[in-house]
Amino acid sequence: MGVTMRIVKLTAQAKANLLDDLLKRSPNNYSEYEGVVNGILEDVRKDGDRALFDYTLKFDGYALDADNIKVTREEIDAAYSLLDDGLTDVIRRSADNIRAFHEKQLRNSWFEPKGDGTILGMKLTPIGRAGVYVPGGKAAYPSSVLMNVIPAKVAGVGEIIMTTPPDAQGRINPGTLVAADIAGVDTIYRAGGAQAVAAMAFGTQSVPKVDKLTGPGNIFVALAKKAVYGYVGIDSIAGPSEILVLADGTANPRYVAADLLSQAEHDELASAILITTSKELAEQVSAQVDALTEKLSRKGIIQKSLDNYGYILLAESMEDAIDAANEIASEHLEILTADPYQVMTKIRNAGAIFLGEYSSEPLGDYFAGPNHILPTNGTAKFFSPLNVDDFMKKTSIISYSREALERVHKDIEAFAESEGLTAHANSIKVRFE
Repeated sequence: MGVTMRIVKLTAQAKANLLDDLLKRSPNNYSEYEGVVNGILEDVRKDGDRALFDYTLKFDGYALDADNIKVTREEIDAAYSLLDDGLTDVIRRSADNIRAFHEKQLRNSWFEPKGDGTILGMKLTPIGRAGVYVPGGKAAYPSSVLMNVIPAKVAGVGEIIMTTPPDAQGRINPGTLVAADIAGVDTIYRAGGAQAVAAMAFGTQSVPKVDKLTGPGNIFVALAKKAVYGYVGIDSIAGPSEILVLADGTANPRYVAADLLSQAEHDELASAILITTSKELAEQVSAQVDALTEKLSRKGIIQKSLDNYGYILLAESMEDAIDAANEIASEHLEILTADPYQVMTKIRNAGAIFLGEYSSEPLGDYFAGPNHILPTNGTAKFFSPLNVDDFMKKTSIISYSREALERVHKDIEAFAESEGLTAHANSIKVRFE
C-alpha cells in the first residue's frame, strides 16, 4: 500500500482538530514517565557518582567508574581517524557558518549617565559553566553538538561540559567527539539519560554542577530537564520535529513532497503539514510523497508519522493560509510562493523561516548558520531559537547622587507606604532627616 497524505479543507474546525492533535505530542503529556524520572533524579542527587554509575550499567550496559567517565584526548584524536576527512571538513565549514551567524548576536553592557546625577545601565556577563546533553545510539547528531556549543562559546561561557551515553563497550560516536572538539567543548563525560541530566543539574563527585543545561534528548531527558529547571537554567523542552510548508500554485510539488518527508523521517511523532491555496498542487504533492517514500530508508517511520500527523490543508485564500500558519506556530516554516518575502512579513510565529525553493529545511539543520534548536509544539508563539543571549545573564546597574535622590524621595516613600512597606519608605527617609 502506498503512502498518501490526507487532503483536508481548511476550516475553523479542521484547524482546531489539527492543533489539538499536534499538542498531544507535547512532553507535557507524558506524566506516566514522571515518577521514573523523578526517582532517577533523586537517587543521583543523593548518591552522586554511585547512582550515576549504577544507572549507566543498567541502561547502557557499561561499567562506569571515576577513572573512565571522562573521554580522553587519545579517544578524541582516534575519533578523527575514524571519521572520513571530507566529513570533518564539512563539520569545520558548518561550524564557521554557525559561529559567524551567532557572533552578530553579541551585545555589550551599557551605562547611561544622565546630567541629573543618575546612572542606569545593564551589565552583561556570560554564565560560568554550561552543560550540553547529546543523545547517543541511533540519534547521534554531530550537527546538534555544534548548535549547542558554539553560541555558548561565542557568549564567552567559562567552561562547557558535555554528557553523552556510551555503548556497552564505552565507546562514543566519533562524529559526536569530532564535532565537540571543533566546537570547543572542555570536557566530555560518558553518561546519558535522566541520570546525566541529574549529574549536571546537581553535580556529582565526577561531574561538576552547571549553571545552564541545553540539548535535545528522548522523553526521559526532556522530562528530567523540565524537573531540574529552577536548580539550573534550561534551553527549552523540545518536542518532536515539525515542518509546515506554505505554498501557492507556483511551487514545485516534488520539492514540497521531499521537504515534508525530510521531517516525517525523524520519528513517528514528527509532523509534516502543507497549507496551500492550490487543489492541483495538493494532489500532485500527495502523489509525489508516495513516489519518493518508496526510495527512502526510513519508510516505516514516515508512514506512521504521516498517518498520525501529516496533513495537506486546502485554504480558500493565502490570508487564511497565513492565519493558520500563525496559529500552528511551526518549528520550521517554508514559504514557497510567488513572492515569499511579502508572505514572510505577515508571519508572526515560527521557529525558523525558509524562503524560496532553494532554501530547503535541511540547509538550516546543518549548514546555513542560524540555530537548529528551535521552539516546537506551538511554543514559537513565546520562545526563540537557541542563541547567544541564552548563555548571557543581565544585571541591572543603578546609581543616584544625593541630589538625584532628593528630587524623587517623597515619590518613593509615598509608593512604599501605599504598599504598607514602611521600612522601605524609611530606608529612603533616613537619608533626608
